[in-house]
Amino acid sequence: MSMPRTPFRYALLSAALALAACSSEPPAEAGKVDEASTKTEIEARVPVEVATARRAPVTQAFQGTATLEAVATSEVVSKATGVVLKLLVEEGDQVKQGQLLARLENDRQRLSLRQAKADLAKQESEYQRTQQMFERKLIANDAFDRARYDLEAQRARVALQELELSYTDIKAPIGGVVSERMIREGNLVQINQALFRIDDFDPLEAVVNVPEREMQRIAAGQPVTMLVDAVPGEAFQGSVARVSPVVDAASGTFRVVAHFRDSENRLRSGMFGRLSVVHDVREEVLTVPRQALLAEDQDAAVYLVDSDGVARRQAVSLG
Repeated sequence: MSMPRTPFRYALLSAALALAACSSEPPAEAGKVDEASTKTEIEARVPVEVATARRAPVTQAFQGTATLEAVATSEVVSKATGVVLKLLVEEGDQVKQGQLLARLENDRQRLSLRQAKADLAKQESEYQRTQQMFERKLIANDAFDRARYDLEAQRARVALQELELSYTDIKAPIGGVVSERMIREGNLVQINQALFRIDDFDPLEAVVNVPEREMQRIAAGQPVTMLVDAVPGEAFQGSVARVSPVVDAASGTFRVVAHFRDSENRLRSGMFGRLSVVHDVREEVLTVPRQALLAEDQDAAVYLVDSDGVARRQAVSLG
């Protein structure tokens, strides 16, 4: 944590050597001793930079790295064979679930549907005549049942042809951004051929492998700060979405998933980020600059400047 700095001040790190007071030299040599003492005292003065201790909030956080990923990805495949008549979206376009992306030629499917509907009309007329005859007891139950089954079968054929026709309209299975377009107008596509890829970047997901010693400190909902090289000087705020309940035995880590939303669309899938998961915040903590803290054999100390401008060592407790 950086602290406000004051101009350089001079502080005495040791007491002046009062050589004249305790000297056993003859009076004739007193002048030389005083001169040497003064010179030694001046040389003992060391300039130090001082800062004021202040109270401020202090956070404890886990630092880690992760690569951003889309929260959902879908590869759009063709369910019909045909020539691409019209492309309605391009890479980078934002689409909604169910939005039309492309249209295939559908003459064959339309004709098949028209034929199926004509056969259905004929079958319905035949069923009505059979029903009237059955009500007059002019035909047996088996004949009437066959007519009813034939009608249901033809209705199913119509529904199937309608489904086949709908497959010529390529629609988005999820909302998101068109990340890749694999076809052009005029291309012949086959069943199960990949046509588009759609990524849902709202939110973006970052997966961090955290050492098991941190497991009791990290929980869903905790704030997460992320820095990315692609957007220097900007800190993106997110939160822990979920925490894995198990530890990987091989690595001794558990998975933590964080979500980030960026209304300005500066974050992209695949970006590398440095994450800080904040798991503890303490208010009004007495703080000093890190470089002012001395640590020797687990004992901490700082130098305090007294009213005389002398820096004196003072033991402190860390918390």
